[in-house]
Amino acid sequence: MKKICSSLTLLATFLFLLLALPVYGATGYINDEAQLFSPEQTNQLNQEAEKLGQKIKGGIYIVTTDKPRSFANEYLRDKVGNNQNGAVFLIDLNQREMYVATSGNMIDYLTDSRREEFFDTVSSDMSNGNYYAASTTFLSKMTDYVNAGIPGGHYRIDEETGKITYYKTITLLEGVIAFALALVASVAFFVIVKSRYQLKLGTYKYPFKQNTQLELTENENRLINSFVTTRRIPRNNSSGGGGGGGSTTNSSGGGTFGGGGRGF
Repeated sequence: MKKICSSLTLLATFLFLLLALPVYGATGYINDEAQLFSPEQTNQLNQEAEKLGQKIKGGIYIVTTDKPRSFANEYLRDKVGNNQNGAVFLIDLNQREMYVATSGNMIDYLTDSRREEFFDTVSSDMSNGNYYAASTTFLSKMTDYVNAGIPGGHYRIDEETGKITYYKTITLLEGVIAFALALVASVAFFVIVKSRYQLKLGTYKYPFKQNTQLELTENENRLINSFVTTRRIPRNNSSGGGGGGGSTTNSSGGGTFGGGGRGF
């Protein structure tokens, strides 16, 4: 009996120590292959990334590695799939380059100018080796961009063909005007019908069974919210801030990705 108790105690102790050991590498949304973060920092970054991922209905990731920056697109595709919502911040220590890859709606949230603004903000931290501060800024900036919404007049530029795709977004003012027009039209329709028939509520019943006829037809509607032109425009290589402009896209493995990088 004593031997069984001793064995159970030893097993429980082993399991406790195993669970208490710090875990490096992939932890949810943080893949710290280069082991740049402490366990506490990894957990904090993972919580913030999870919150933003829920907001965009996708995934936000941070990767530290010494592999080429093309790894970013592959990593994001493996995490969320082709053309699904997501973004990844890659820290490449081998080439000392930071890279942000985007897919889905994050291509439109993170325009080229917003990406360069982010790089300007974290450039000092990256050069000084403060990778945790840069990663925290990444999550904070992505949250700000998502909350700010897609800039008006936004477009995507295919870096290979030069094709431009414009996306129409409804502003608050346009929404208010549309609602007001719909309300006015509804009131006008009601007044016209009431004045024409002079109906009094509760005193007249329309014989709908005798005077109605039902005909069912098949109708198919397609919503088109974008169009493509073939006009080529010069690429803007400036690194200025601002929130407008377009997003340069590239194709990889059957998916469309946005993003870019900068050395540190």
